[in-house]
Amino acid sequence: MFKVSVMYPNVDGARFDYDYYRTSHMNLVREHLGEFGLVKTEVEKGVSGGGEAPAPYIGIGTLYFDSADGYDRGIVRWGSVLRADIPNFTNVSPIRQISEILG
Repeated sequence: MFKVSVMYPNVDGARFDYDYYRTSHMNLVREHLGEFGLVKTEVEKGVSGGGEAPAPYIGIGTLYFDSADGYDRGIVRWGSVLRADIPNFTNVSPIRQISEILG
């Protein structure tokens, strides 16, 4: 299984609408990337970096795929649609990482 982490840095002035991201945006993701092997999604809200430290990310979306290239193939086809929705929930540019789950 492969995991795509879409991480939104916790920077000064960051805005993030968790309800919109969890419902509307993730529904859009599932609708468009399902045909590319999307298995499930998760949404995380950053609460801390440990102790009194602020969370390094205000939000993280996690997408699980059954193949290494599922996300890339889906983004080639639907990336413009998904990126166009970003201003509806945040003013922060995400950082993405694709990982293979080893255990």
